[in-house]
Amino acid sequence: MLDLITCMKSFVRTVETGSFSAVAREMHTSQPTISKQIAALEEYLDVQLLVRSTRKVSMTDEGMRFYEHCQHVLETLSEAESSVGKRQKPSGILRINCVAAFGQIQVLPRLKQFLDRYPDIKVDLTISEHFVDLVGEGIDLAIRIGGSVDHSLISQTIGISRFVTVASVDYLEKFGEPQLPTDLLQHNCIVYTPQSTGNEWPFRGSTIKVKGNLQVNSSIAHRGAVLEGIGIGTAPMWAYSHEIQTQSVKVILAEYEREPLPIQAVYRRGRFQSAKVKCFIDFLLDELNLGLS
Repeated sequence: MLDLITCMKSFVRTVETGSFSAVAREMHTSQPTISKQIAALEEYLDVQLLVRSTRKVSMTDEGMRFYEHCQHVLETLSEAESSVGKRQKPSGILRINCVAAFGQIQVLPRLKQFLDRYPDIKVDLTISEHFVDLVGEGIDLAIRIGGSVDHSLISQTIGISRFVTVASVDYLEKFGEPQLPTDLLQHNCIVYTPQSTGNEWPFRGSTIKVKGNLQVNSSIAHRGAVLEGIGIGTAPMWAYSHEIQTQSVKVILAEYEREPLPIQAVYRRGRFQSAKVKCFIDFLLDELNLGLS
């Protein structure tokens, strides 16, 4: 007997990822199994849903219409499962994506507490320096700092990220402390390349094009370079809260600080009623204490 719901899930994810093998990995099964499920669905409906080629999988017109209906059906089913019966207790795999430094500094130290509180949830955490495609990557929830959000997604602000200019106390003792943003032109500045501003650092009322002998593409490496005293950096204050408290790192040029950015939990439409997504957002709101009253 055809398992229609399973076949619909496989079809939807194949459309979203464009790959049978990607769906097979995600669902912990084989590529032929996914292919057979789609073929069985087409036979059941007596219509071709997908066009297969060696390079990609694309939808037919009928497949596009069916995909839209499948999304609605599966989202409604997910909401129904979350609101009644055994699904009322959060469970299943929760796929989370975070920017690297936020994941390591803010999320990982709190994950044990979350998993202890919700033993039926398994977390699949991915770390990246760039925004990922939630639909294509099968991500339930992403934590993002600033940036515009796709209108097909829902975002909820869970904190505020102050961007500050920082340097180790050792560096400042050796090279002096800048008093004005323009003083940075006389200092070694560490550039974080994925940041949209690059080596043009925004301050209140001005932008300074800095220079230095090190640029990195990792927020973790950027933090490490600042802590080692290689130079001055600009970064979220939460990334250095411990070092600022212990006075090994100092915030400089505070009166010229740029406008803060929101820390957002981003998820696909139709996912808000998912108990596992909702409980993780609520957990972060309770635990992070990053600028929201």
